[in-house]
Amino acid sequence: MGAWSHESFGNDDACDFGSDLQDADDLSMVEEALDAVVEIGNDYLEAPEASRAIAAAEVVARLQGNWGSRDAYSETVDAWVENKKLVPDPMLVQKADEAIERILAEPSELLELWLESDNSDVWMKSVLDLRSRLSPQ
Repeated sequence: MGAWSHESFGNDDACDFGSDLQDADDLSMVEEALDAVVEIGNDYLEAPEASRAIAAAEVVARLQGNWGSRDAYSETVDAWVENKKLVPDPMLVQKADEAIERILAEPSELLELWLESDNSDVWMKSVLDLRSRLSPQ
């Protein structure tokens, strides 16, 4: 899985997403990551797509001022959010929520991998915290 933490940016795919985001001037890359999960429907959801969508949902939450954990792994995304000061439209916020809902539903490889770990409850709490931060405060 390439994960070292339950946090949203505690895995290779999310960090790669954050790095790629540095070249973006809008939210199209965020929307694409969320679409990849939402549009999968009931088909098997691979972990890399789910991890990127969680990172994208973090961007949406942070753009609304609802910051989660900030650490060395989120630095590039945090700087991008602070510099771009974009405002996600309500449809994108809803899409981020739908993506998290899909990640937490079977069949989801990321969910399966975390449920097999000793830290599944910590990861679930982290994802649910992100979901709660998607609502404007």
